[in-house]
Amino acid sequence: MRVIVIGGVAAGMSAASKLRREDPDAEIIVYERGSFLSYGACGLPYYIGGWNEDPQKLIARTPEKFREMGIETHLRHEVARVDPKAKTVVVRDLDAGREFTDRYDRLMIAVGCRSAAPPVPGYDLPAVFSLRSMEDGLLLREIARLPGVRHVVIVGGGAIGVEMAEALVRLEKRVTLLEGAERLLRPFEPEFSELAAQELEKNGVSLKLNCRLQAIEEKQEYRLVRTEKEEIRCDLVLMAAGIRPETGFLKDTGIRLARNGAILVDREMRTSLEDVWAAGDCATCYHRVLEEDYYLALGTVANKTGRIAGANLAGKHEKFTGVLGTAAIKVFDLEMGRTGLSEPEARRLGIPYKTKTVSTQDHPAYYPDPRKLVIKLIYEANTRRLLGANAAGTHDAVMRTDMFAVAIHAGMTTEELGMVDLAYAPPFASVWDAVHIAANAAK
Repeated sequence: MRVIVIGGVAAGMSAASKLRREDPDAEIIVYERGSFLSYGACGLPYYIGGWNEDPQKLIARTPEKFREMGIETHLRHEVARVDPKAKTVVVRDLDAGREFTDRYDRLMIAVGCRSAAPPVPGYDLPAVFSLRSMEDGLLLREIARLPGVRHVVIVGGGAIGVEMAEALVRLEKRVTLLEGAERLLRPFEPEFSELAAQELEKNGVSLKLNCRLQAIEEKQEYRLVRTEKEEIRCDLVLMAAGIRPETGFLKDTGIRLARNGAILVDREMRTSLEDVWAAGDCATCYHRVLEEDYYLALGTVANKTGRIAGANLAGKHEKFTGVLGTAAIKVFDLEMGRTGLSEPEARRLGIPYKTKTVSTQDHPAYYPDPRKLVIKLIYEANTRRLLGANAAGTHDAVMRTDMFAVAIHAGMTTEELGMVDLAYAPPFASVWDAVHIAANAAK
């Protein structure tokens, strides 16, 4: 069996590796348009900001390691077209400038996504950058350290924009963050978006909400960012205004796509095309609580769905258990986590729900340095089944979020969660942990 994998980062290499373990005889060929395989893109802001000085630490496995596993990889090779009837792909060798055709018995698509730059004048100027690939990260690290780069405007208040704001402040840059919506980090509840905004401003980031980009102009000694409200002089612009699945090359294949261009897959990661699977940032996934297709471009999802796809490429019929929308972010000294449904999602489903927000501490006052935790729960009104949770604090807020994710995954009620036998010792938690306190308050 000859299997071609398009895309060699998280989902693609997870699929290839799992397939190799399941089928030692499969012929596996990977085409990756970039110069690196199997790297942790989520670590790029921390490499740029100097928390990590070694880019090799971002790479999970090298081409040589994959070759030892019997996986043939081709870097700087982009698949330009797919012919599902002939079961062929047209591959473009970006260095040699030539195209060739390859055939497959089964195909795995894991091409990821691209930055969705607002279509405004100047979005493609040399001083405008984005951060999606290892190459982007290596370049941005060098550019950000140039002495002439003093003021950076970031367009977009999602996770990448917020993480890069902290990274650039760490490099002693002046940072302005523009967000077209009324709040940043919109997967979080509004109260938690406000906590993040306060933390950014406390650390010197100039935050401008409800502020839409109109144009970027190149001047002789600076760049001029025009918004609806003002003009901002800066040295560099970072576009972090969203992403789009990189699926344009599939337009003539008849493959079913979601409205945002993501490939629609079932719970086995099969596409609408025969013998074609997809996973990662280019595909939808199943949401365990919503019970519907969902788009969640996170490394955790890409690795899990890639693994499922790899097993099924080998002939199995494993099903993805589903996502909960679990996510976490560090905003200077604040950490935040969220999981499950948001209030708007619960309303859209017509679920009668309640919410409860508590403020407590991560451990008791009789051990030094207790720190504040804020937790908000969303739960079904009649059954008290836990639907969603947000948590924020300066210590262990995200780890508490993981407890809520397990509870939602298992279909637990707040009453059940409030009596779970969690570990206790004064350095770590109170007799009634913050998770207990929040769950028992949700009545």
